[in-house]
Amino acid sequence: MPTISYFATIMIGHRFINFNAQENNKSKFEQLLDIFTQLLNYTSGEATEALDWLNQLDREHKLTDDKYGIGDFIDDLKQNGYLKETPQDSRFAITPKTEQTIRQKSLEEIFGKLKKTKAGSHQTTKAGQTGELNSDTRSFQFGDLMEQIDFTESIKNAQINRGADTFSMHEDDLVIREADFKTQTSTVLMIDISHSMILYGEDRITPAKKVAMALSELITKKYPKDTLDIVVFGNDAWQIQIKDLPYLQVGPYHTNTVAGLELAMELLRKRKTANKQIFMITDGKPTCLKIGGKYYKNSFGLDRKVVNRCINLASQCKKLKIPITTFMIASDPYLQKFVTEFTEMNNGKAYFASLDNLGAFIFNDFESGKRKTVY
Repeated sequence: MPTISYFATIMIGHRFINFNAQENNKSKFEQLLDIFTQLLNYTSGEATEALDWLNQLDREHKLTDDKYGIGDFIDDLKQNGYLKETPQDSRFAITPKTEQTIRQKSLEEIFGKLKKTKAGSHQTTKAGQTGELNSDTRSFQFGDLMEQIDFTESIKNAQINRGADTFSMHEDDLVIREADFKTQTSTVLMIDISHSMILYGEDRITPAKKVAMALSELITKKYPKDTLDIVVFGNDAWQIQIKDLPYLQVGPYHTNTVAGLELAMELLRKRKTANKQIFMITDGKPTCLKIGGKYYKNSFGLDRKVVNRCINLASQCKKLKIPITTFMIASDPYLQKFVTEFTEMNNGKAYFASLDNLGAFIFNDFESGKRKTVY
């Protein structure tokens, strides 16, 4: 079966300018909610800090007016279930409704608005007993289901074979309308939270979170029968829930890609679905291994001891028919070299993007040899 691929474009953030409300159909609350949810991505879900930033933006760019102020916005956030206030220290915290809103807005920003589909299933080129009907027909065979019978064609056959005056239908009159078989897929989403994701003045973790939230929302909304597990990796790797994504932060970690892949493979082994895949969001360079109870670390260059373990796991995933799609959010050719080698070993896919032009991903499909830019 061909690998299911999700295409993405990322935006670094927003540029705030003087705004004319008459040019937009959104209410003032909806306009401010868009900005507030964007700020929450940068504050890792800290509502009080995001509101402080919003106040500063309001003073500088006049986001509000005499009719509707930031205080009104905060009241509306609380009244509509987006915000709660802790009585102990009067700090604000976001609610599950806000977490869902952030994921949805990330989906709209990155993937565009998607039309709802039937209970999420991935299309294949194989025919089966369930799925959407196609134009192919065949003769009835023992074991076919009643709902597969094309009664219009079957009645027509009965009339041709035995005449319309004394109507009777036999087994050899029955026509089966083929259906496109649909499959379920188990996905593990891996997110790099090592310190390099914020090094050199480049904020890589915020676009990584946006992609992660968009992917999770896409899979859970469009493919609800699929399974999705999320793994973060630094010095070690551990599993988190979808609701934890807005709060994700970079730690003082090295990049133990091996631990992330091992945990991803362990999670997929427990899944009973035939189709399995790994999505990995990273800046590209593994720098750490855990050997016994000790960490082996080397942040200088591509250490072959670390890289070889990663390549071996990519090869193991290929043998288990687990494709790995890598979202590479760094432009350094040196870092891309590892991703290229890793992807070729797995016959997976890689999306490269620089922080200067995150709207375009270079799509490398090493399985088919195709190469194109995705906007």
